[in-house]
Amino acid sequence: MRALALAVLVGGLAVGSAAAEEAFVTNQLSDDLMVVDLAAARGVATIPIGGKPAGVAVSPDGRFAYVTSPDAKAVTVVDAASRQVVGRVEVGGGPLGIAVAPDGKTVYVADWYAAAVRVIDAASRSVTASIAVGASPSGLAVTPDGRLLLSADRDDDSVSVVDTATRQRRAIIKVGTRPFGVTIDADGRRAYTANVGSDDVSVIDIADGREIGRVPVGMRPYAVALTQGRGFVTDQYAGTVSVFDLASLRPIKRINVGDYPEGIAATADGKRVIVACWESNTLGIIDAAELKVIGEIGTGDGPRAFGAFLRRTE
Repeated sequence: MRALALAVLVGGLAVGSAAAEEAFVTNQLSDDLMVVDLAAARGVATIPIGGKPAGVAVSPDGRFAYVTSPDAKAVTVVDAASRQVVGRVEVGGGPLGIAVAPDGKTVYVADWYAAAVRVIDAASRSVTASIAVGASPSGLAVTPDGRLLLSADRDDDSVSVVDTATRQRRAIIKVGTRPFGVTIDADGRRAYTANVGSDDVSVIDIADGREIGRVPVGMRPYAVALTQGRGFVTDQYAGTVSVFDLASLRPIKRINVGDYPEGIAATADGKRVIVACWESNTLGIIDAAELKVIGEIGTGDGPRAFGAFLRRTE
């Protein structure tokens, strides 16, 4: 893992399906957060953040974007509509992955160095609790009902399942080698981890608390997006997005994207998949049905966009 430290249209891209969405992209090397209008296929704002921003989570109501800065040991709160920084929460350690509860009242932050998840009260913008998890927690995800928090604990090769009411870890699920990103499906039944060390994706039955399958993908998978009955996985070293069927867990295709793809998310209508490519300094736009890249949008330097980085504006 690296230190916790131009809009280009292709083939007359029309991102009509994303007409009411924006991407909030953390650019780690240029120390900022870029807001991208997906319909216009261009950046519309750049917000200085500092501290090598990496993780990002837009609140479910679209009001705020929460950004982790590992080098600054802080979380920056951005008003999504005004594009202004409105708060900063000192969390210590090495904040990386971040997730917001469905009701927007609680923000969870993975502390890479402390084997813990910090709990932030969104109203007071203060840390109110710390939850013990496994070593080097990275990606976080909350079930749709808000009852469970999943933490991908990279150096323990496991996923912690946390009861958000008691703030206690209630299960440890062994997965592939070095899980990084974790994504939960819309029903809250299954979770998917991108296993950086074993080049595969673990499929987890959340209720049973166990891994139920593995899917081979490209080199150094980073994160997973779900749409149209398929999983889309960024393969950092391969420069591809691996696609697999969610029902059969069989690989379907690998799509060539920019260099070193990391963050990935599906648009609200499920028709597009947006990919942040670290070394290309671009967002790639994938047609989720045709499984091909239909455009690129320039970003700042070193886009990571690790987390829920898309925001609906209507």
